[in-house]
Amino acid sequence: MPKLEWDKIGERLYETGVDRGVLFVYDKSEKEYKTGVPWNGLIAVSENPTGAEPNPQYADNIKYLNLMSAEEFEASIEAFMYPPEFAECDGSASPVDGLEVSQQNRSLFGFAYRTLMGSDAEGTDYGYKLHIIYGALATPTDKSYTTQSDSPEALTFNWDITTTPVPVTRFKPTACVIIESVDAEVDGLAELEDILYGVDADVENGIVASDSRLPMPDEILTIMATTQG
Repeated sequence: MPKLEWDKIGERLYETGVDRGVLFVYDKSEKEYKTGVPWNGLIAVSENPTGAEPNPQYADNIKYLNLMSAEEFEASIEAFMYPPEFAECDGSASPVDGLEVSQQNRSLFGFAYRTLMGSDAEGTDYGYKLHIIYGALATPTDKSYTTQSDSPEALTFNWDITTTPVPVTRFKPTACVIIESVDAEVDGLAELEDILYGVDADVENGIVASDSRLPMPDEILTIMATTQG
């Protein structure tokens, strides 16, 4: 095995940016996520896992073992604006057009977004990651309205979210799945993005239009494994 080398050209990697946000509101009556809608104006998404802390156990006057607590997936979203469909996830109801009633029950939602992967040689053309979040529930956050001035700034909205994991065959339940374009098989990644973002009809090529929808982890696993042969 050759001697280790650090910071070789093309191996100085980093992550940056956030875009292509998609919101999937959960339909309680149908027990499934609704058609996805674009989330414009994303500023930041912070993933903040909690838990997974050691709980030492003692026996025979020594530290016998460490038991790990369950890990919880939490996150925060910051944006200039949100889709109208997110209002029910933020505790608002609209009985008639133009009227919102706050302090209502908050709907569960799914959320997908993309972050860019970069390298010293290719910049952000190197690749990207798709982040898919399930069972999210937004908590109330502050909204601060200020006067306009000679240095205007747009109001930003912030939400903290908690999640409920969903089943994954052969693995523990999860609330977040991440797909890396650099390692994923091209056909599988394309199929997954068609599901997440929808497809326009193309009569000449026999392509039928399809709506954006949220694939569950088992479906993603099947797509990525099948396309790898």
